[in-house]
Amino acid sequence: MSHASSRQLTALGFMAGTSLDGVDAAVIVSDGMGAVEMGPCLHMPYDRDTKIAVTRATKAALEGRETAQEITKAIDLVTTAHIRTAQKLMEQHYLTAKEIDIIGFHGQTILHRPKNQRNLVGRSWQIGAGTVVAQELKIDVVDDFRAADIAAGGEGAPFAPVYHNALVRAQEPSGPVCVLNLGGVGNVTYVPEDGLESELIAFDTGPANGLIDQWMELKTGKGMDEDGKMAAKGKVNEEALQLMALNPYLRRQPPKSLDRYDFKLTQVEGLNVEDGAATLTAFTAECIARAADLLPAPPVGWVICGGGRHNPVMMKALAERLDAPIKTAEDVDWQGDFIEAQCFAYLAIRSLKKLPLSFPKTTNVPSPLTGGHYHKGRGL
Repeated sequence: MSHASSRQLTALGFMAGTSLDGVDAAVIVSDGMGAVEMGPCLHMPYDRDTKIAVTRATKAALEGRETAQEITKAIDLVTTAHIRTAQKLMEQHYLTAKEIDIIGFHGQTILHRPKNQRNLVGRSWQIGAGTVVAQELKIDVVDDFRAADIAAGGEGAPFAPVYHNALVRAQEPSGPVCVLNLGGVGNVTYVPEDGLESELIAFDTGPANGLIDQWMELKTGKGMDEDGKMAAKGKVNEEALQLMALNPYLRRQPPKSLDRYDFKLTQVEGLNVEDGAATLTAFTAECIARAADLLPAPPVGWVICGGGRHNPVMMKALAERLDAPIKTAEDVDWQGDFIEAQCFAYLAIRSLKKLPLSFPKTTNVPSPLTGGHYHKGRGL
């Protein structure tokens, strides 16, 4: 192996999730292939203006108003939020621009429509100006990670599997392991025991926190069911649960991916707030149990990442429905709130080295494929 390909790089990765809670930033050191050294990380919430702007931009994108003023405004605000997050992280940890080799800038998703869902041409749209991030921070940037995958006929998601693989392999498990991310949407990575990238399987399981958050917003004005308190007081409506579980997506073979808005609240509309929360939480667990049935072999364990791991009602529902032990990211010494930010740091390193980011069994792309667009930030 050449020195260049095995060289360790320091990368800063960003993630801004569909829950619109703000920007995660994380620093890692890695060669993009093996072990990962985790560095400092920071979350900065979106201010109210940015949240509103992204919500309006998402609506415009869903309605096909591609040149809408709302989208232009959101791009500016999202870009600024990322730059400020990086500056604050670097300031807090005494990092200079020279110490960071590359930034992985995912951007804020406002539309994700894989090609096999009702349309012929796929689209995954993340807003934010990578060129501006590079210029302002004076650090090279890789962005637009999903475009090459979609152009080649892939689903454009999920992109975390190759990073999950690196994390799991470091644990030296005794069999296949599933990494489950519970964000707005749930997604699972099946890491085979041998850790072969070509054998990684990944797909979106169904809603995770997204529907519960929507329900809470609708019924209480609060953005989430904190610690599952409402769900804990409620009773699962089995009829509503069974009707929701008829969604054809749950039977589709992977690889497959979702838009946050592909599942609706229709079946729980008549329920009180507590029963609705309980039923939607149970539905998330049911989706994941059904996802487990689509795997080639039962995993020896599950590692849970994302905000849903903080919800004890959801964790209990998962423990009841899954046949293998479940652990949180923290139980295995991962930084559970920053896995996705670290992932895009890792993918930026792989992009620089022309290593594949997505694979046939993760995004349905025809062959392993690299990706990302490079923007020069140094020497400007």
